[in-house]
Amino acid sequence: MASTMSAYKEKMKELSVLSLICSCFYSQPHPNTIYQYGDMEVKQLDKRASGQSFEVILKSPSDLSPESPVLSSPPKRKDTSLEELQKRLEAAEERRKTQEAQVLKQLAERREHEREVLHKALEENNNFSRLAEEQGAARGDVRLRGFGHHSAWILSRDKNTFGFCFCFVQLCLDEHFVPAPPLSSHSQLYASLSAL
Repeated sequence: MASTMSAYKEKMKELSVLSLICSCFYSQPHPNTIYQYGDMEVKQLDKRASGQSFEVILKSPSDLSPESPVLSSPPKRKDTSLEELQKRLEAAEERRKTQEAQVLKQLAERREHEREVLHKALEENNNFSRLAEEQGAARGDVRLRGFGHHSAWILSRDKNTFGFCFCFVQLCLDEHFVPAPPLSSHSQLYASLSAL
């Protein structure tokens, strides 16, 4: 094909020079002038106002070489025996089984991974719950200690007021209330509270 294109380009160059020379000597071209150059045929058309016009006809590659081999039909498939068919079926079955085993293996790995993730999440949740309980208990202990210190501070600040409040509550609950004398120490207060 490359040789055809290069020949075409060369002939077009020659034709343009040739047509220029011919147009100088002959104002009217010969009617139906046909030039043959290897694998192409050039037909000169009527002269136009813009100059000469040509029709280039390329021949098909089969026309160029008559020695080219004739295309024959594809070779016939030889008949396959029953044994070959059986072997092919067994091979296909084996491929199917291996592919199925691979898919099952991937699914099992995926399930195992999901179980591990779930187990880890449960462990994290349990650890979080345990830590929250421990921290809550520690905070509760601190609060109780703080409450004890706060109540001791209140008692030490004004013993008579606390004794009055305690007596008032006891009076509300009991009809035979006898007011207690003011307490002088914390130990007496705790002893009186534990007696109730």
